[in-house]
Amino acid sequence: MNGHRSAVVWFTGLSGAGKSTLAHAVEERLHQMGCRTFVFDGDNVRHGLCRDLGFSGDDRKENIRRIGEMAKLFAEAGVIALTAFISPFRADRSRVRQLLGSGDFIEVHCRCPLEICESRDVKGMYRRARAGEIRNFTGISSPYEEPENPELSIDTASMPLDQCVDQVIGYLRGRGVIAKPQ
Repeated sequence: MNGHRSAVVWFTGLSGAGKSTLAHAVEERLHQMGCRTFVFDGDNVRHGLCRDLGFSGDDRKENIRRIGEMAKLFAEAGVIALTAFISPFRADRSRVRQLLGSGDFIEVHCRCPLEICESRDVKGMYRRARAGEIRNFTGISSPYEEPENPELSIDTASMPLDQCVDQVIGYLRGRGVIAKPQ
């Protein structure tokens, strides 16, 4: 009905790695192609559905579980759901993959060195975390477990945004989620 298959494209990486920027740029490109999409990120999830959660290990696990359940519902409705969350733990991402099934879950690792993420930090979160003002900050006082076998690993530190988008779109075409150009 939509002219494409549904899927969940799960962008993961450190704060400042470019997850939200890339997810929104991919969404814009897909929208221009006539695809039905939705981006889930901290701005539209943490302030609503998950506002009762903090950043403890259990709360982070629950946050990712809720996002996974929500993304699954969108995929069942035929939407290409794009999620942009640090989602720092492999086990949590693995649970979402199992929930959706491997064919509908596309993990995209936004690879970016910590020092570049810190240089992009306009809110000063890394500085505050290093000063001890923010506890459990991923990459500083809480670990980030890089994906071991993501469907895509994109160098968001040095590649231009358009090339990053092209990689995601190319992958979606190769997987048959969206049609190949005629």
